[in-house]
Amino acid sequence: MKVVLATLNAKYIHTSLALRCLKAYSQEEFPMDIAEYTIKDPPMTIASDLFARQPDVIGFSCYIWNIEETITVIDMLRKILPDATIVLGGPEVSYDTEQWMERLPAVDHIIMGEGEETLRDLLRELSGSRKFHFVFGLAYRKGDEIVVNPGRPKLDLATLPSPYRFEEDVPSLANRVVYFETSRGCPFSCQFCLSSIEVGVRYFDMDRVKADILYLIDSGAKLIKFVDRTFNIKRDYALEMFRFLIENHRGCVFQFEITADIMRPEVLDYLAEHAPPGVFRFEIGVQSTNDVTNLAVQRRQNWNKLVRTVTKVKESGKIDQHLDLIAGLPHEDYDTFRKTFNDVFALRPEELQLGFLKMLRGTGLRLDAEKFGYIYMDRAPYEMLGNDLMPFADIVRIKRVEDVLEKYWNAHRMNRTIEYLVHVAYPSPFDFFQRFGDYWEARGWQRIGHQLEDLFVRLWAFLEEDRHPALDPDVTLALLKIDYYLQHKYKPRKLWWEDRLGKEDWTSRFKRAAAELGADERDLAKKASIDRVPFDYARWERDGIVDRSRETTLVFVHGAGEAPARMVVLDGQERIAAGN
Repeated sequence: MKVVLATLNAKYIHTSLALRCLKAYSQEEFPMDIAEYTIKDPPMTIASDLFARQPDVIGFSCYIWNIEETITVIDMLRKILPDATIVLGGPEVSYDTEQWMERLPAVDHIIMGEGEETLRDLLRELSGSRKFHFVFGLAYRKGDEIVVNPGRPKLDLATLPSPYRFEEDVPSLANRVVYFETSRGCPFSCQFCLSSIEVGVRYFDMDRVKADILYLIDSGAKLIKFVDRTFNIKRDYALEMFRFLIENHRGCVFQFEITADIMRPEVLDYLAEHAPPGVFRFEIGVQSTNDVTNLAVQRRQNWNKLVRTVTKVKESGKIDQHLDLIAGLPHEDYDTFRKTFNDVFALRPEELQLGFLKMLRGTGLRLDAEKFGYIYMDRAPYEMLGNDLMPFADIVRIKRVEDVLEKYWNAHRMNRTIEYLVHVAYPSPFDFFQRFGDYWEARGWQRIGHQLEDLFVRLWAFLEEDRHPALDPDVTLALLKIDYYLQHKYKPRKLWWEDRLGKEDWTSRFKRAAAELGADERDLAKKASIDRVPFDYARWERDGIVDRSRETTLVFVHGAGEAPARMVVLDGQERIAAGN
């Protein structure tokens, strides 16, 4: 019996941990292949590849991001491989399972919940007596009847073989994301999250976890993302893992989902002292700072302790932080969400992810949708379209914030400029991103592509037209210039602003720059950009004062290859040097 386990990942660099867990558990009894595609692959391409494998059993791992694309492939496979057994599993089909069986007549079986043991038992029945009623956690067809068996007890994690040691994965480890679990389950009960349904947390053996991680590092893994819902729920376990990874990282990067308000001070102190810069990344789900909202979704969160953790981690300068928000939660209208956004942006995370509530199957919030007046998409990803307090018109506006936030803050293309705009020139970060997002949308830019220069040109066009009274055009243009130069590894050939230096002025400043830097003029000309700003930039950066009594000559020395550009300020009360 030939078995193929397949899924459609969101991106090529992603890998499916679920498929590898299933294969590791059953491969000695039922050899199987893994087939990974992406949601961007044409369905005909996927179907053709699976057809060429001529499987007897095809299993698909299903999530909200791939279910609709997977259904298209399944419908094709049923026609070209009429005798194949098609099995679905994964969180998207583990709830409302009977409805899925009714909607998808091409599907023979659905596995609910943890699938390792259920898949093995199903394969045994398919190759034997086909008594499917013995398989806990399985839905199947019996003539025209749909049968949903009782669920399966939780697995003993100590019985699960490692899913990280397949030789065929080794050649691609350096170029793809490795997903890794040290535990299963979540201690919290957030009503918008599927993890709230499973009570309790189970851990894999620490020695096994360490051995698997060392194997992956030795085999070339460069990025390992831990999928634990709350990596730091057990202080001693988390501290031991952090210590182990610090001692053995060898250049590999690790990303964790942590709950910031329960992070113990001694763990923070240890990380601040010992964590190598750039090796750890933290993803922190804030979702809302509105107490009434958090109470409604059964989310326990101590904002003051969360701020303490995020601030201490940021001050260490060693760990990038990715903070998540969810727009559309109960009891949160446009104004209270604005406050949530500004509260979190004030922490200046390296990335602020603005998402929108998804009414996931099986969650408490979906069951209570009518209570809050929710309307939402009928098909995955089930994103909310409005509720009693946040109508669709507000959702659309906040989506414009999300668009420009991603391009201008999360991409870190112009940190100096954005910091000035959100801190000085506009009433709040949210107000800036909203006004700019509205402007972006009104000009139809969301429907066309952009290059680096376009982002600067469009922002400057908005600022010139918006003319916010607190905005100083000289400071804004100077910061835009600096950010633009520092985005280039090589000397830019094209400048988008109009007030450029004349030839004689440029030559005079260039010769002075070469002399003061002690550089060869010919060599410097190849890699340096020279510009000016009409005020004392060093004083502005230090004190926030715009002193127009003296101007500043800026020299940008562009590196080679991957080396970033650096800036040298020649004039003013003091000389400063800065990188990107």
